[in-house]
Amino acid sequence: MNKLFGKHISPFADAPLVASILNDSRWSWLWLVIRLYLGYTWLNSGWGKITSAAWMDGGTALKAFFERAVLIPEAPARPAISFDWYRSFLQMLLDGGHYVWFAKLVAVGEILIGIALILGLFTGLAAFFGGFMNWNFMMAGTASTNPVMLVLSILLVLAWKNAGYLGLSQWTLPLIGVPWQPGTLFKKKA
Repeated sequence: MNKLFGKHISPFADAPLVASILNDSRWSWLWLVIRLYLGYTWLNSGWGKITSAAWMDGGTALKAFFERAVLIPEAPARPAISFDWYRSFLQMLLDGGHYVWFAKLVAVGEILIGIALILGLFTGLAAFFGGFMNWNFMMAGTASTNPVMLVLSILLVLAWKNAGYLGLSQWTLPLIGVPWQPGTLFKKKA
């Protein structure tokens, strides 16, 4: 085994096709299609919420969603939420009236994720937060398009270096950099 910084690393390289798809800018057209699809879907969903009084004025739409999700149906039907800890989490949000501000957070979050994905700005982060929202929707018992969106988000996260190449990340990523490798804006001058 090879060692890197005193840690063992695998001697196996990534499959050439996978490495190419995730890292080669010639594949950025594929990520553009996925980004635009997810971005439009998030933007459209967020716009529907942000223009709805049921979401923005008191969060009654989210309250109703939470109430349906935590409802434990009579046997033998299967509950919408399979994990008691997640049901308890949603119940805590309901009991504390947190749906009022949480509804606004969901609506604005969906808009911001959609815009970032469409523009190709902070693509990996936007995809991560979009996937996190999809995961939460599924945990609350809603399937719909969430499984497909989650898988596409995971793929965008894996291809973060290349996924925003045909977008603003082409310029912002080298400028800002990443926590482990600062960009030109943050590099110390010699």
